[in-house]
Amino acid sequence: MKAELITIGDEILIGQIVNTNAVFLSKALNKIGIEIAQITSISDDKEAIIKTLDDTVLRAQVVILTGGLGPTKDDLTKHTLCEYFNDTLIENKEILAHIEEIFAKYITTPINNENRKQALLPSKARVLKNEHGTASGMWFEKGDQVIISLPGVPFEMKSLMTNKVIPALQDHYTRPFILHKTVLTYGLGESVIAERLIDWENNLPKDIKLAYLPNLGRVRLRLSSKGNDEALLLKRVNDQIDTLLPFIEDIFVGFEDETSLEIRVQERFIAQGKTLAIAESCTGGLIASRLTKNPGSSAFFNGAAITYHTQSKIDVLGVSEALIKTHSVVSEAVAASMAQQVRKKFNATIGVATTGNAGPLKGDSDAEIGTVCIAIASEKETVTEKFLFGIHRERVVEKAVNKALEMIYKQLE
Repeated sequence: MKAELITIGDEILIGQIVNTNAVFLSKALNKIGIEIAQITSISDDKEAIIKTLDDTVLRAQVVILTGGLGPTKDDLTKHTLCEYFNDTLIENKEILAHIEEIFAKYITTPINNENRKQALLPSKARVLKNEHGTASGMWFEKGDQVIISLPGVPFEMKSLMTNKVIPALQDHYTRPFILHKTVLTYGLGESVIAERLIDWENNLPKDIKLAYLPNLGRVRLRLSSKGNDEALLLKRVNDQIDTLLPFIEDIFVGFEDETSLEIRVQERFIAQGKTLAIAESCTGGLIASRLTKNPGSSAFFNGAAITYHTQSKIDVLGVSEALIKTHSVVSEAVAASMAQQVRKKFNATIGVATTGNAGPLKGDSDAEIGTVCIAIASEKETVTEKFLFGIHRERVVEKAVNKALEMIYKQLE
């Protein structure tokens, strides 16, 4: 069965915000066997909403709108839906009490009539109480179709979707199972992997699809299939993965839905009783951020120093000024010294360092823009690598972060 998403708001159309709601909704629906046929972003305008609904209901059984449900005059979704379904607004006393309670407990400004008007809801809609806000969700039915309107505030939408909409859709429709299983690889590009897998891919059953999802130093391989027997579906996809892994065992790091590379790194550090310290220059603390966002990282992560300026490498880490003058601040020699020094300063088993020229200017080094040096130091040895990641600043930094994580992971094998 098919669903379409309609995201409402000029802030999306002018690029003021990223449409994260569509990403969340797509994943949530896909997990329960509902495929997304189309995502449309439109202005908070009555004619645009009605025209989009007219088009969408011709193609999809489930339509979900987000946005346009606030207390201000530019929030038109509720009124437009009322007109669309030839309905009238009535006061919902439970929702009014809920709105008044929110203002009494959590909001310092007094409640006004515009806030109370949010308790006026279409009489034909099933009201979905928003536990975290004042804009209720609404569920309409049109024959076998369901049209659902949700607030645009992401955490409010996610709560309603998870706790009310998904269970209701599961009760309302008999759905197939859609299975995606994504293999994570680091270290080789898409074309090289594809060449390795030519024969394997040619022998895939027709109902199992393979997609390559490259992203800055890593490639995800997604196998997808759908059917009515979940256990059989899972077995068939897993059987194919078992035949896939021997082709990519040197670059395989896990499965996307089970664990990230950062978690894998954490698990290896803890299992081996080792600790980590990082000195970051061109990556600006992003490696440390990726590693410490997960619970339990304090068990292995001793600390980090963001020594962005050349002088800070000398003053904070103790890198030799003569070494920098001889080799340049963007060099394997300086990266090695940074890794060795940060390991000692934080009393860690392993030290990691990055130094590079992400651009657009060269800064204190004559190294070509896109040059990044990464070093990993242990008590026994220091390993360094030099890379050229292109000329796009953000891509250079993200590639450097991904490559550093890959190198750390392999260091712990």
